[in-house]
Amino acid sequence: MERIGLFGGTFDPPHLGHSILAAEARQALQLDRVLWILTPLSPLKIEKLVSPIEQRLKLMKAALTEMPEFEFCDVDISSPPPHYALDTVRILQRQNSQAALIYIMGGDSLQNLHAWHESKSFVDEVAEIGVLRRLGINLDLDLIEGLLPGLKAKVTFFEAPLIEISGADIRQRIEKGRPYQYFLLPAVHRCIEANTYYKNGSHGN
Repeated sequence: MERIGLFGGTFDPPHLGHSILAAEARQALQLDRVLWILTPLSPLKIEKLVSPIEQRLKLMKAALTEMPEFEFCDVDISSPPPHYALDTVRILQRQNSQAALIYIMGGDSLQNLHAWHESKSFVDEVAEIGVLRRLGINLDLDLIEGLLPGLKAKVTFFEAPLIEISGADIRQRIEKGRPYQYFLLPAVHRCIEANTYYKNGSHGN
């Protein structure tokens, strides 16, 4: 059975931390494909300011030109809001009925999984949940299992180098004129420079 990893996020902008995490997940979880799913805005982060979807889409496509082992997936941006992980999984399962879908997330997301929309149904729908294990984050799987019965059987932990890179830091660096290009793939850096993205504190252009 084909194993497809689902790697979602706002990717504002996509950076080397994303690339490293996806690469480690691909190997550790033995994934045949990894879909990068651009989310217009997470329902759990409705107050978060994000750049226009057109801008983030251009940056993601630039990133993926340098990472042919990964694939872009437009399942969320082509669907009306709100965009819940459960709906995303159900759509992709219909499109890939013979595949096992493995949802990739960080330990912080696993801790808050019970707060997701129809979280129990989400756990039931996915074949597996690949969770990035971070140092300093203690996850009580028994406690989470009590909130979401059946979760422990679906969770597989994997590790990745701790890279202190965040989209927020990159945006701030660009605004303040500080070095930032080495946090990104060259194609993403070129795209940001060519379009003057994130200048003057603006998420858009």
